[in-house]
Amino acid sequence: MENWIDRYGALLADYSLYLKEGDLVYVRSTTLAEPLVRSFYRHALQRGARVEVELAFDGEEEDLIRLGSESALGALRYGSIDLMNECTAYLLIRAPFEAKNDLPAADPSRISLRQKAHAAFSEIYFRRLGDGSLKRSLCQYPTLESAERAGMSLEEYAGFICHACFLDREDPASHWKALSARQQVYVDHLDRCSQIRYEHPDWSISFGVKGRKWINSDGKSNMPSGEVFTSPIEDSVNGEICFDFPTLMQGRDVQGIHLKVQDGWITDWSARVGKDVLDEVFAIEGTRRFGEAAIGTNTNIDHATRNILFDEKIGGTVHMAIGQSYYQCGGKNQSSIHWDLIANMKNGGRIYADDRLIYENGEFLI
Repeated sequence: MENWIDRYGALLADYSLYLKEGDLVYVRSTTLAEPLVRSFYRHALQRGARVEVELAFDGEEEDLIRLGSESALGALRYGSIDLMNECTAYLLIRAPFEAKNDLPAADPSRISLRQKAHAAFSEIYFRRLGDGSLKRSLCQYPTLESAERAGMSLEEYAGFICHACFLDREDPASHWKALSARQQVYVDHLDRCSQIRYEHPDWSISFGVKGRKWINSDGKSNMPSGEVFTSPIEDSVNGEICFDFPTLMQGRDVQGIHLKVQDGWITDWSARVGKDVLDEVFAIEGTRRFGEAAIGTNTNIDHATRNILFDEKIGGTVHMAIGQSYYQCGGKNQSSIHWDLIANMKNGGRIYADDRLIYENGEFLI
């Protein structure tokens, strides 16, 4: 595995973003991911692309929220909006620094200013994904912070990423192409359906998808991937659902989420841990409707790591996201939040499409 970083950079440039002559790539990460950024940079240049890199340093955002003026809080890095408007490909490499638990609590009004600034960036991002003018990939570089959250050593976590992305195989792209072909069968069937029901011994939730598009997420938008997803018709969601996988929101732990929904509106919520986080999130505009419904298929990921990039792809799970819809699916809900919440289906879960059983105990039947 000594060449895994170079294999990673090549996979992102050649398969995930399928770069070509004249592409403008906007890369964002932190200084911790420099080895992967450099590998990707070299492979992108070899394909004739131009690359613009933005690297955050340790403590940058925390210092800005604590010390910045209102004008500074309300602005993004100079040129980032222009780049998001003009780039043809966007790569976000997650590489978090160690969390700072000794910092004083930030003023909520200052955090709100930052959220509004990021919302302008997100609006352009989601609009361009929706109209097909932007190629994107989101991936992870192993750092101590993400390894510790996952309960692994740094070496173990690097191995976990490699396995999830097929980087431990001689030709990773060939395995992603095989997964893509398998998922296309599911997407072709789901695109012909009008009503979906996720059913579990402890809960049941249904939603309409007529006219909405299902997406085959096969490693070209996220790396790793392994899911099929859509945006449900906003006012069609009814029932209740329990999300039994642990999750994080702004670094805060939330577990055992239970939601009740009527005509697309989340009417009631509870959590075994982090109910106060739910209260805060559901006060944000657009978060009481669902922006996504999805089915995870990546069997190389078999346990939760408190990292949604991996956890939402776990084979044998479903997830639903509150907040922002995917425009490319036909979704219409708008929010500054898109929060994926995951439920295990290996323990009696079923999926019905137009009242036909198509999935049981974590496995498709079609």
